[in-house]
Amino acid sequence: MPELPEVEVTRRSFAGQIAGARILSANLGKPLRWPLSAPPATLIGHVVAAVRRRGKYLLLDIDDGRLLLIHLGMSGSLRFFQTCPPAGKHDHFDLVTSRGTLRLHDPRRFGAVVLTPGEQSDAAQRLLGRLGVEPLGDGFDLVSFQAGLRQRNAPVKQVLLAGELVVGVGNIYASEALFQAGIRPTRKACRIGSESSARLHAAIRSVLASAVELGGSTLKDFSSASGEAGHFQLSACVYGREGLPCVRCGRPVRKMLQGQRSTYFCAACQR
Repeated sequence: MPELPEVEVTRRSFAGQIAGARILSANLGKPLRWPLSAPPATLIGHVVAAVRRRGKYLLLDIDDGRLLLIHLGMSGSLRFFQTCPPAGKHDHFDLVTSRGTLRLHDPRRFGAVVLTPGEQSDAAQRLLGRLGVEPLGDGFDLVSFQAGLRQRNAPVKQVLLAGELVVGVGNIYASEALFQAGIRPTRKACRIGSESSARLHAAIRSVLASAVELGGSTLKDFSSASGEAGHFQLSACVYGREGLPCVRCGRPVRKMLQGQRSTYFCAACQR
């Protein structure tokens, strides 16, 4: 599943090209996770003012105040074409503009494209309203993060994945941040002390920022809107390294399941 770094990398790879472009047509293929909520033709003639991100949602600001939300789901990806090839079996949305075509490719169709009246509308807030703070933004302050951990009795990795305390720390990056902070993924969030939570706060920022700079993680078929693969997985310390030596202590990295997701950790380095 594309996580925050992959979505941010995707945004950066086409935002500058599409900003200011006039929409010529919008074409829907097979139904996605949620309906568009308006006839695609209502977009024609309008301009894409900017492209933002909130968590794992891409937000395309339309010049009349409306907001087009795009979610990549489990297997989706966006490509931006100057010359667009014919749509294939798994191409489900084309936004054709004066500067090129933005295409959603989604084999499993768990992604979504939703047109809302604006970011504060009920339709948008149903999707965005419960998201936690952005981990790479100024709102992710240590004091609030520590207070949020103290209020949660669940294992810390599950708290990170839930996205209500801090948004976008997906499975790969939660494992990596917890390793960097020296915290066992099964430790209850409320039992993490101030020094450990400060290390985790810094690790979340560090891991996600590094992932963005490395183009995200390409485990199967992720690529940016310009077709570039990510390379963060090549520098992972624990994720996907079951049985291999820990980069710190040399003991084998372990793997377990938490909430149906694979968790990788070092039993010696993470307490």
